[in-house]
Amino acid sequence: MGLFQAFDISASGMAAERFRVDIIAQNVANVNTTRTESGEPYRRKSVTFAERTLTPFSNYYESARARTAGNGVKVTSVFEDTETDFLMEYDPSHPDADENGYVRYPNVNVVTEMTNLIDATRAYEANTTAFEASKGMVEAALKIGS
Repeated sequence: MGLFQAFDISASGMAAERFRVDIIAQNVANVNTTRTESGEPYRRKSVTFAERTLTPFSNYYESARARTAGNGVKVTSVFEDTETDFLMEYDPSHPDADENGYVRYPNVNVVTEMTNLIDATRAYEANTTAFEASKGMVEAALKIGS
């Protein structure tokens, strides 16, 4: 593993988790949005991650020696949750109520979003801790030489 590869791995994890927190915040902020530009209620969004791939030269280089470390993480997609149904609530006075008086609310569950927020926050903290540990090791190595 290169000297700065550990920093890159931790930084990519922090960036991905920060993006995940942004999407969770967007979901919570739109929990009562009954009409978007498409005319539908807001749909919950989710983020998927994948291992960050190497450049072609790096792939060749890595195949020449045993692979000892990952390359970090990247956001591969943000997708809308189309499998979960909208929440139906009876409110005939609402401007978006249908002919039966029901309003379709987004498929966002605040409890689920808060649980995901805690998970993303803990993952961000873990990456921060790994970054600080790597920084400590580099500082200790520099002190050896002086």
